[in-house]
Amino acid sequence: MPMYDWLEVREATDTLWTAIADRLQSAGMEAPAMLDRSREPDSVWRDSGLVLSQTCGFPFSTRLRGMVRLVGTPAYGVAGCEGPRYSSMIVVRNDEPSKRLAEMAGRRPAFNNADSLSGYLALRAALVEARLDPDSMQWIETGGHRASVRAVAAGDADIAAIDAVCWAFATRYEPEAVARLRILGNTPLRPGLPFVTAVERRDDEVRKIRAAITEAIADPATEATRHLLCLVGFGTLDEWDYSPIAALGRQFG
Repeated sequence: MPMYDWLEVREATDTLWTAIADRLQSAGMEAPAMLDRSREPDSVWRDSGLVLSQTCGFPFSTRLRGMVRLVGTPAYGVAGCEGPRYSSMIVVRNDEPSKRLAEMAGRRPAFNNADSLSGYLALRAALVEARLDPDSMQWIETGGHRASVRAVAAGDADIAAIDAVCWAFATRYEPEAVARLRILGNTPLRPGLPFVTAVERRDDEVRKIRAAITEAIADPATEATRHLLCLVGFGTLDEWDYSPIAALGRQFG
């Protein structure tokens, strides 16, 4: 579950997984007792034994198409999210004079990685829509949303698009950096980061995984865990809902 696995919420992620795994085992499915954090996400997503993971909507709708099965989309209760859809906060330093994205010509964008909808593709699209040329800018790859927050705050970059959930985590766990930033705008709402399983999974197995997640999220015993993860529900998007993201990549990527 690598997408929102900040160190401060890792224990909560493990607790939620235990609640899901217990239900899967009760339903007759094999499920590992612990999450595997030792492998690169791509290796996990393409594993024929994958039970559950989370990926970004951009790779899901492009290079992972036909290689994983959609289980569902979690819903997060933070600003910038609505049900199973989310957006990014476009952030700059407090001392940035620009009031609109269209005034940010020549600035240095920070981005987590080029495989990211929220941190890269959505920002490129927003820049083009603001009549700016993203290819004329000096892009700085940071490796993660948290690092992008720090880079802009420190002056190593000038602008970044931060996933709404990561921004909520940053306000909680990176208060000094966030205090040096302000939100310039938001990207449009788009399908959130999907839960996926191995493409080899049968329909009945996918139904069991969905049921286990739904029950675990609804269980009063996981309330504190869900609060730490900002998790409020489990959505019903399907694969076709993610198709516009692939089109976005072809247009702005």
